Amino acid sequence: MSDFLTGSSVFAVILTLAAYQVGLFLQKKWRSPLCNPILIAVILVMITLLIFDVPNTSYQKGSVYLNYLLTPATICLAVPLYQQIQILRRHWLAILLGILAGSLTCLVMIIVFAGIFRFDHTLFVSLLPKSVTTAMGMALSEQAGGIGAITTAAIIVTGILGSLAGLPLARLLKIDQPIAMGVAFGTSAHVIGTAKANESSELAGAVSSLSLVIAGILTAIVFPLLVQIY
Repeated sequence: MSDFLTGSSVFAVILTLAAYQVGLFLQKKWRSPLCNPILIAVILVMITLLIFDVPNTSYQKGSVYLNYLLTPATICLAVPLYQQIQILRRHWLAILLGILAGSLTCLVMIIVFAGIFRFDHTLFVSLLPKSVTTAMGMALSEQAGGIGAITTAAIIVTGILGSLAGLPLARLLKIDQPIAMGVAFGTSAHVIGTAKANESSELAGAVSSLSLVIAGILTAIVFPLLVQIY
């Protein structure tokens, strides 16, 4: 049994998928923003690993096959873009400026916090790509000497917080335009935020998909420069 838990990729895959299904069930049952499927799945996986004393390295090694799906899953976000292409063309300048402002704000905030709390270079590099998709963020972090696990955790936490707080903040600030909401979700909360934007409207989801892709590209361009100066 111990060998199965620590050495089998089947256990890691089954645990991950089962935990996510539980999260989906709870979300549909209670309809609460706190019932985020990804957040619930993370908590359930952590509890299971602690109960059975399974090392995180073994779990990460076993779930590597799921990581392979990150890139094609991101590419699938092109589908809503195609469906809303005419509207996106009419508002391309506003969307682009919003993405640029959001991406720079996310990067600048990490620089500010790094200075305030005196992050070392490794931690700074690991946290810098927190607002892009996991596939891009991990690649940028690890190539610059960051810690992939910290980057992944930061990206997931950022996405979950953006998903939870996005709609309440939009209502508080009286932001009801789908394009503005899509830019905000996609730029700050990547794929998880995009899933939440899709719940608002198809247009918001399409803009969010476009935003997370462009935000990722902009971050990849600026990232090496920021790594050198800190």
